[in-house]
Amino acid sequence: MSPDRAVLERAIEQGEHEGGSVEFKERLTKNLHLADGRLESLAAQMRHRVLSGDGEATYVVGVTDDGGVAGIPPTEFSESMDVLSLLADEADVHIADVQTWSADEEKKAGLVGVATIREGTVIEDDKHIVVGTAGHVDHGKSTLVGSLVTGQADDGEGGTRGYLDIQPHEIERGLSADLSYGVYGFDDQGPVRMDNPHRKGDRARVVEEADRLVSFVDTVGHEPWLRTTIRGLVGQKLDYGLLTVAADDGPTRTSREHLGILLATELPTVVAITKADIVEASRLNEVEREVEQLLRDVDKTPLRVERHGVDVAVEEVGDTVVPVVTTSAVTGQGLETLDSLFERLPRTGPEPDGEQFRMYVDRTYSVTGVGAVASGTIESGTVEAGDQLTLGPMPDGSFRDVEVRSIEMHYHRVDRARAGRIVGIALKGVDESEMERGMALIPREADPEPVREFEADVVVLNHPTRINSGYEPVVHLETVSEAAAFYPREGRLLPGDSGRARVQFKFRPYLVEEGQRFVFREGRSKGVGTVTEVPPTE
Repeated sequence: MSPDRAVLERAIEQGEHEGGSVEFKERLTKNLHLADGRLESLAAQMRHRVLSGDGEATYVVGVTDDGGVAGIPPTEFSESMDVLSLLADEADVHIADVQTWSADEEKKAGLVGVATIREGTVIEDDKHIVVGTAGHVDHGKSTLVGSLVTGQADDGEGGTRGYLDIQPHEIERGLSADLSYGVYGFDDQGPVRMDNPHRKGDRARVVEEADRLVSFVDTVGHEPWLRTTIRGLVGQKLDYGLLTVAADDGPTRTSREHLGILLATELPTVVAITKADIVEASRLNEVEREVEQLLRDVDKTPLRVERHGVDVAVEEVGDTVVPVVTTSAVTGQGLETLDSLFERLPRTGPEPDGEQFRMYVDRTYSVTGVGAVASGTIESGTVEAGDQLTLGPMPDGSFRDVEVRSIEMHYHRVDRARAGRIVGIALKGVDESEMERGMALIPREADPEPVREFEADVVVLNHPTRINSGYEPVVHLETVSEAAAFYPREGRLLPGDSGRARVQFKFRPYLVEEGQRFVFREGRSKGVGTVTEVPPTE
């Protein structure tokens, strides 16, 4: 018997009885269990179970009243979870976790699941900030974040970075190949960290217990995957950037490239000099001076936090000032300083009040018993379980009507989420195979108009010659990464030039709005732009 299935066996063994915290349900249907006042009755029953369990109840779905494992088809299990979510909302509680198994492990027939129900509904984490990491490969981004979210010292071999990598080949090679995520937080006693980041429930615990959350979007340092790094820095609604520079290597061309992207997207940035434990003091001082000069070269003022203090850094970080912290994930040097910074830095991202919900899809996957899930960072507005949304555009420009089944934030099930949160939204009405990165989720009444082209003000940051009409870089806008043709209004653009251009996606339409910023890149050429006009579709 696997450890996971032991959860199911323990719940069945504990049994359903009056005054207990376990409830058995073979299935829940909207027609039967939400009709004729049953919603209120079942919600009252759920509150009773939660109170009996000192704030936590266990609902076992797919079993008979006497605990027999019956199993139900995936579609019926999904509907049961929808009903359970509505009951939780009515009872002022929330579904903290759902685990599913095949009713018969050999025949793979039907599903049975255990839902953990806990007190509390919406996480009001107004102080939640999202930090995007950047930096050259092997400069300690993932290791530093791993030590921050766990409080554990690294072993000198990048051991804590394994808490963030999601692919076996990444762990084997010691290189991140895609975006990964980490979270920790703070309460009135100090940091709330993960004990075992590989356990989904541990991340959920941090989200539930912390008064303030810090989410990390850990990007890719290896040059061939720069496109993925840009996606992480442009496609997520970040509050701050964290650039790492290793003390043994110093600033590299990739360091400058990543810093340029952070600053081009107007993201307040902190620089962490890593691996201070493996170099002599003279070398460390040299790298600190190199970092300061790197920042001055791009018209930024470096602020050494060790010298000026966290109070000054929190007050000054922004358009012109970049705090610099010297760290070591092995000895712990500088980690308390970063803790203090992240605990106190204000949010800079979007506010939800009065704005329409919008989220660009960054990842898609399918969960047994739940269905298609779209993951990304909420750009604006709020979303709740049960909301009626539309997803698209599809390759032909159409949109698909969908319904929000459930929402998770770092594996913690929530009833509502707001702008700036990194979430996974389970959707009814679409298959995972139909969803793609770059699509958007918006309310049905929004009446979206996808476009193949738009007007933009662009700045050429780096290009070997001149940009002529028909130039085709990759445009990174929100989570869209698509080849596009540029048609400068004046016919050409030189390095350092700014001007107006028409931008035309090469393969398919996307949802684009005025004011959105983007990065375009081709080879070593790079530039930034702002959408100024979106022509109406014909």
